[in-house]
Amino acid sequence: MGASLATSAVHAQDSAVHAQDAAVDVRPAPVALPGELPHVEDPQNIAPRDARELTQMFFRRLETLEEGTQEYQYARNTLIEMNLSLVRYAARRFRNRGDDMDDIMQVGTIGLIKAIDRYDLSRDVEFTTLAIPYITGEMKRFFRDTTWDVRVPRRLQELRVDLARANEKLSGRLGRDPKVGELAAELGISEDEVVEGQVAANGYNASSIDVTLNDDGNDTPLADLIGERDPDMDLIEDLHTLKPLLEQLGERDRHLLELRFGQEMTQAQIGSELGISQIHTSRLLTRALARLREGMLSQA
Repeated sequence: MGASLATSAVHAQDSAVHAQDAAVDVRPAPVALPGELPHVEDPQNIAPRDARELTQMFFRRLETLEEGTQEYQYARNTLIEMNLSLVRYAARRFRNRGDDMDDIMQVGTIGLIKAIDRYDLSRDVEFTTLAIPYITGEMKRFFRDTTWDVRVPRRLQELRVDLARANEKLSGRLGRDPKVGELAAELGISEDEVVEGQVAANGYNASSIDVTLNDDGNDTPLADLIGERDPDMDLIEDLHTLKPLLEQLGERDRHLLELRFGQEMTQAQIGSELGISQIHTSRLLTRALARLREGMLSQA
């Protein structure tokens, strides 16, 4: 299996370099003295076969050099440039994602550098076999962490991917869009988790409220079609909650509230109407309102 992976990775490098508009062979370099590295004029335009041979040569020499020396830096930097074709090859998978290719190349190059720093010649594995997973891994991490318009937990980001795969698989099998229960059974999770993942997926892409939509032939800003919260709806909910609480009050308290808020009488007028003092009226109203407030808060 290791040999097949190595062969696939080598073919990937060949495809990547041949896809360039003008890939050229490295010009004959001066013969390197024992223990020295040849000078490579244009590392990024080396033919695949030469790149593989030189890559192995540079790795062998890199193992013997002291980190931080000028020759070590030359060897490491040349290895990076010679293998950038692998980054370009991997980046082609993501060219339709709508992201800046320069950003994708940058994060892919980080993966290439990690592969170079961790490559071990003693394992007798082609460098491309190690490099490709590192490069694509960095690119996938970049998309996972930065392309969500609304930030959601990592768990839900990964669940979105699983749901997309399960949805595609079940749609082909069933000939229709799968139901929540079917998705849950396929992934071995609860239906609540499926719904949570579907809701979170809405945060992957967001539209500006200034974008225009074609409505009956007219371009209408999205902002004009978004409804506003009606404050009267809150009042309706409060009255609905308040009704049973009012019925729990005594007849005198309900009468006091009717005079104060229904007929909008002052406390002095209410006291005069009931034959009690204004202070006593105020205390009765305060007590009744406190009971209602407490009841509403307990149901909030």
